[in-house]
Amino acid sequence: MKLGVNLINFGPSANPSNLAGWVAHTESAGFHSLLTSDHLVTTPEVHERYPAPFYEPLTTLGWLAGRTERITIGATVMVLPYRHPVETARAFANLDQLSGGRVILGAGIGWARSEFDALNIEPARRGAMTDEYLDVIRRYWTSDRLSYDGQFVQLDDIHTAPRPHRRPHPPIWIGGSSPAALRRVVRFGDAWHPINLRSAWLADKGLPRLNAAAEAEGKPRPALCPRIRFRITESREPDDSRYMGYGTLDQIRSDLSELEALGAEHVLLDTYCDDIERSRDVESAWAMLATVADKAFDLAAETVR
Repeated sequence: MKLGVNLINFGPSANPSNLAGWVAHTESAGFHSLLTSDHLVTTPEVHERYPAPFYEPLTTLGWLAGRTERITIGATVMVLPYRHPVETARAFANLDQLSGGRVILGAGIGWARSEFDALNIEPARRGAMTDEYLDVIRRYWTSDRLSYDGQFVQLDDIHTAPRPHRRPHPPIWIGGSSPAALRRVVRFGDAWHPINLRSAWLADKGLPRLNAAAEAEGKPRPALCPRIRFRITESREPDDSRYMGYGTLDQIRSDLSELEALGAEHVLLDTYCDDIERSRDVESAWAMLATVADKAFDLAAETVR
């Protein structure tokens, strides 16, 4: 099982120096990936949870492609309705070429009503838009020329080069846990990317629902690649209400072992935990990540495939 890190690209600690520090610490500790998040318009609603400055992900990922040598980079997640799918497909194909095949596209439908309003997008249509955009992106990545006649996208014989370096295409991780989201994962994704998990919910509800969605579509179950909260505490947290990844080192090691037993192929560790004040202390976050890298898994043996 591979371990990655969520890059904090927003809030009071987000600046070029700290972004470079995240790269240096993640790569030197032996983690497999460094993924960043997406908001396009920092409305008051967004700012309350993810304060400015918010470093735009496509620009940041281009910078990461040049700053990194080994780790996989990507998004957790791009809000697909915010951008034309050709822009997203082309950007990630370029990133995959420039990085030598080290890109993951995480995809979601978004949640901030004010952000959709600012972009003049009807929130009620975001699910249908995301499904169609994913279809366009996959076709764009696997075709030399593409025509498409959909509800939201019309293309007439466009050239797609450069295609992605990785074949058939970079991995697509899809977030969400609603019935529609799980159908989307099965139809268009390579992996399910749920976030902020509790153990009982994942084992008793989340994965059985994903299995049922895959069976209904007549397809194999996609991989499990979750993002979990990550904070090491001195005292043991109550297991019945605890988020996976939040607790003593022994509890976190147990969580990672459980995820591996449940078939997780890749786990992203998120030090933010909805606590913007603690996010100012990047040195503590890096120290916690180094502790897990040293004591939970021999990450240095992992290589990018």
